[in-house]
Amino acid sequence: MTAMDIKEILEHLPHRYPFLLVDRVLELEPGQRILALKNVTMNEPFFPGHFPGHPIMPGVMIIEALAQAAAILTFKSTGQLGGRVVYFVGIDECRFKTPVVPGDQLLLEAHHERTLRGIGKFTARARVGDRLAAEAKMMCAVRDP
Repeated sequence: MTAMDIKEILEHLPHRYPFLLVDRVLELEPGQRILALKNVTMNEPFFPGHFPGHPIMPGVMIIEALAQAAAILTFKSTGQLGGRVVYFVGIDECRFKTPVVPGDQLLLEAHHERTLRGIGKFTARARVGDRLAAEAKMMCAVRDP
């Protein structure tokens, strides 16, 4: 199992502030699974509007964070992809279970299930401590930008 700091994450993901949603990789088993961390702070650009006086991380941002974790797993599993990009291409069975708020540490876990015709399928879960925040089955594809 390997860990990654933000410098290595930036080598693999094209995302940058304010859309980079993975702060650290805690565990990574190439071809198998990833456990990553997103520190949720009041400084996130979406909190002033979602919702004033009652900040909650938008569900689409939680899903995007999970997709970014799955993309890192894809890059680390297949090696350098020569300037290619991992695109989030599908989602099924998505459920949101508990709100994510400023101060939470969002644990992002994705398990690689299989790859068919260049599309990786993942089972993903986001947790805050032992509380399940969201879960989904997602698909990512490696493509030229």
